[in-house]
Amino acid sequence: MSPYRGVILDIDGTLVDSNDAHTRAWVRAFADQGFDLEFGQVRPLMGMGGDQLIPRLTGIRKGDARYEALSDGWKQHFQDEELPHLQAQPGVRPLLEALQARGLKLIVGTSADEALVQGLLKIAGADDLLTAYTTASDVEASKPEPDIVQAAVTKLGLHPHEVLMVGDTPFDVQSAQKAGVDSVALRCGGDHRFEGAAAVYDSPKDWLDHLDSSPLGAASAASRGR
Repeated sequence: MSPYRGVILDIDGTLVDSNDAHTRAWVRAFADQGFDLEFGQVRPLMGMGGDQLIPRLTGIRKGDARYEALSDGWKQHFQDEELPHLQAQPGVRPLLEALQARGLKLIVGTSADEALVQGLLKIAGADDLLTAYTTASDVEASKPEPDIVQAAVTKLGLHPHEVLMVGDTPFDVQSAQKAGVDSVALRCGGDHRFEGAAAVYDSPKDWLDHLDSSPLGAASAASRGR
């Protein structure tokens, strides 16, 4: 019987096709502050929060006025220029409904800013299904540090070994590993660096199509047998 009783879900790249959009917003924000960074330099870091990404690319850290300017600039560019054009990844709502039907507790665990979460969940068609979440705004450090995953596990009221993390970047997998949580990785975010993931699928729909043979399969069978 599967030990999993809860699932933590990333949003960007996992539920919504937004990683390229975030990259473009960051490139524009950096340019606004005089940093000439190309798309290809920023894109591999999607999945990190600004607290990780900004120092990595510029050396600027929290507490510096330029950090706030960069973070605010990214958020503004993303909300104004990118958010209206985003689409859900294939199969998001049917997957979430299937997970809930198996008695699993669901929570969002994202490096996104809390101000963006509701808009992204609406695009995913999941704002009524995913009402609990932890974001970068709730913790000291975003992914790949374990803080967001640990906070989500605590909110679920479960032990780490009872929870599965679902994401689309290596930073989701690394964050989960540091928190003692198993992970499922989805390629739909455009990444493939998933060393350490328990399973890898193309998209939410692909995972749903293979749910009974996935790490949650035993839980599915147990649920149906009750």
